[in-house]
Amino acid sequence: PLIWVVFLPRAFFWLVSLLLASLVWFVSVRLSDRGDARLQHGLLVFGAAVSVLLQELFRFAYFKLLKKADEGLATISEDGRSPISLRQMAYVSGLSFGIISGVFSVINILADSIGPGTVGIHGDSPYYFITSAFLTMALVLLHTFWGVIFFDACEKRRYGCLGLVVASHLLTSGLTFLNPRYEVSLGPIFIITLCTGLWAFVTAGGSFRSLLKCLSCKQEDDSRVMTYSALRVPCED
Repeated sequence: PLIWVVFLPRAFFWLVSLLLASLVWFVSVRLSDRGDARLQHGLLVFGAAVSVLLQELFRFAYFKLLKKADEGLATISEDGRSPISLRQMAYVSGLSFGIISGVFSVINILADSIGPGTVGIHGDSPYYFITSAFLTMALVLLHTFWGVIFFDACEKRRYGCLGLVVASHLLTSGLTFLNPRYEVSLGPIFIITLCTGLWAFVTAGGSFRSLLKCLSCKQEDDSRVMTYSALRVPCED
């Protein structure tokens, strides 16, 4: 239940950031010259940048909210510790952010795939749907990795890491404007995904040794000795 408590509000936060970014882009288009194609393209790039910045701003706001909630859970718990760790919250938060982002990225594409028409009939790329699926997969993974890195950087006040997360998010969004030259955009995005995944793995406490232990599926023997008290509850009459 605690996982869902973290998951669902995070998706709502992303929807709010998308709504605000859409309003900014809509007002900019209304106030500009619609006949100027170059200006409209620039406004589209501007809207994407505003969307990224708002998403990261809401990610930070959600981190502060979870920190307050974590302190409250630790206060009411029996052992004085929160039942969910910061790393778990970061992972679930990033995953929910990525899933809702992926759903909104691919839902219109899936609707167009129903028809009518055939992809590529006018000379467009016939690989539109498969590349869109791979791009959506990369974005879901990236948001999950960014969530882990972002929360850890906020907790340890590593502002350089925060800047790198925002910069990589902006770069990934900017690369999508190179489409339909998918070989130019999709390759660098997957390189960013791989590098960010390794970064998140190390940030979460992973190592080469722990990775080998996981792949080998070996469990460590529990060598701890359990000590029981000699005191017994008196028998009832």
